[in-house]
Amino acid sequence: MDNKMGTEKMSRLILTTGVPLMLSLLINSLYNFVDSIFVSRIAEDALTAISLSAPVQMIVSALGLGNAVGLNAAISKALGEKNDKKVSKVASAAIFIAVCEWILISIVCLLAVRWYFAWQSGGNEMIAKYGCDYLSICMLFSLGQMGQWVFDRFVIASGKSHLFLFTLSAASVTNLILDPVFIFALNMGTKGAAIATVLGQFIGAFAGIYINRRWNKEIPFKFTLHPDVSSIKDIIRVGFPSTLVQVVTSFVNVAMNTILLEFSSTAVAVYGVCCRMQGICTVPVHGINNGIIPIVAYNYGARLKERVKESIRYAIADSVILYIPLLLVLLIFPDKVMMLFKASETMTGIGVSAVRIFAFVWLVSIPNLVISSALQGLSRANPSMLLTMLRQAVLPLVLVYILSGTGQINLIWLAFVIAEILVIYPAVMIWKKEYGKVCK
Repeated sequence: MDNKMGTEKMSRLILTTGVPLMLSLLINSLYNFVDSIFVSRIAEDALTAISLSAPVQMIVSALGLGNAVGLNAAISKALGEKNDKKVSKVASAAIFIAVCEWILISIVCLLAVRWYFAWQSGGNEMIAKYGCDYLSICMLFSLGQMGQWVFDRFVIASGKSHLFLFTLSAASVTNLILDPVFIFALNMGTKGAAIATVLGQFIGAFAGIYINRRWNKEIPFKFTLHPDVSSIKDIIRVGFPSTLVQVVTSFVNVAMNTILLEFSSTAVAVYGVCCRMQGICTVPVHGINNGIIPIVAYNYGARLKERVKESIRYAIADSVILYIPLLLVLLIFPDKVMMLFKASETMTGIGVSAVRIFAFVWLVSIPNLVISSALQGLSRANPSMLLTMLRQAVLPLVLVYILSGTGQINLIWLAFVIAEILVIYPAVMIWKKEYGKVCK
């Protein structure tokens, strides 16, 4: 029986693949978003602390993301080629990589977390304490998160995106229930937020194992200490650029926090809120993007090049249409958004402009995001990495550094809009060049 990735009408396939991912990503994004809302009720210093934690959490997620992107492309391509043996080898290699990543994260946590907050907290001992309590637990118990990345992508790669919803639902519902219990009922503060998060991630990982064993038998997997080396190389070759980009982006966020601290710790909290909001507001876009990676990879492997081009057109159009309602909400009600985080008058004053400007950032980023995802599906990892580095790291940091000299914080937010606009033309040119190489 033919896989729907290569046969279903593209206008329908984009949505049937992307919508379940959107729902799943929405639920997943509630992790950090809900943590921020609850933590803001503790104190503004606590909100600032988890904002400072975000770049390090991005590095942790980057490791899982790289593994996920690599295995997604490798497995989807093997499925398109009908190479069942390769599918099994890639799946087992991905699990091995996830365990190695968790060990590395734990070692880094023990060596660097306290030093990091001593540096980034600006001498505020409460911010440092809140941050260490939160981040240490998230890192030391990150095995659940690494596992979730793997088992979720198994179902995405095989075209069963609707199953992804159940794993993340299990994880996020657990987090939503436990957050107020640990934070307030048990009076554990930011420690409680972290415990609720990691417990949710473990529940999600266990749900992923069960769902794949029960309903996704296209991808057999097992844990082994002797994984297939060529499969590890395939995963790393495609996924490492995504990891590198996220790591570099996290350092950009560290630099951003350092610059914003020159204005105030409240500015850091506002930036953190916007980063958390991005996870919620860009769910439609990222759902479509995550969905087209296996679609492009499968049709590339099956040599259906016209379907590859068609997927890009529908992905951009659908992303814009789905984002417009969220854009209007952010433009019209930015003050209501800040109220979710119990913002002070000063924080609201800074946050209203920031929310409106970042709303445009996320709109302008859509073509760049779609093209980067499509390049990953073609296993053209380096061009994808170049585009993402430009739009998320190099240009924003350079522009922020220049504009910070004006002393106008709104110009710092505008730097992100300018960066996205400057990358659109190079992104289109790179796509045409790379598509021409692999789809002759």
